Amino acid sequence: MPKAVLIGPPGAGKSSVGRQLAKLWECDIFDSDTEIERISGKKIADIFTDDGEPAFRTIEREVVLEALKTAPGVVALGGGSVLDPIVNEYLQASSIPVLYLEVSISQAAPRVGFNKERPLLAMNPRQQWMQLMEKRRPIYEGLATRSFNTDNRKPAEVAREIADVIGAASEEH
Repeated sequence: MPKAVLIGPPGAGKSSVGRQLAKLWECDIFDSDTEIERISGKKIADIFTDDGEPAFRTIEREVVLEALKTAPGVVALGGGSVLDPIVNEYLQASSIPVLYLEVSISQAAPRVGFNKERPLLAMNPRQQWMQLMEKRRPIYEGLATRSFNTDNRKPAEVAREIADVIGAASEEH
C-alpha cells in the first residue's frame, strides 16, 4: 500500500514533489502518467489524439487502481484520474494519506508551459486550466487528507513540509 498519494491539477508539482518525498522517505515513486506512457508505448498526448480521452481514461483507471493497491512508496496521480468514480471511491475508502497539492494559475502556467504535451490544455490553455479547476477543485478538496500549497516553493521544500506533517502517518503504511 502506498505511503501517500499526491493529487492536484497540472503544474501543481505532483511528480517533482513526489520524487523529493520519495527521497526523504527512502522509497519508490510511482507516477501514473509515466507508467501509462511506458505500458502504452505512447505519449499521453498521442493517446488522446489517436485513441481519444475515453481510451486514455480506461488505461489510467487500471494503472491507478493497481498502484493504489500495490505501490509501496509515493504515488503521483495524473490530474484527471480522480474524476473516475471507481478511483474516487477507492481513495475515499482507503486509509492512504491523500495529499492535495494546490497551485494558482500564475504558478502553474510557467511550470506546465501549457504545451501540446497537455492535451486538455491545448486550446486556450489558461481558460481550459481554469475550467478544469472549477470542476476538479471540489473533488481534490473532498478527497484530500491534507492540502499543501506549492506556489513560490521548491519541490524539496514542499516535500519536507509533507514529511514533517504526515511523517508518522507514512511510517504506518
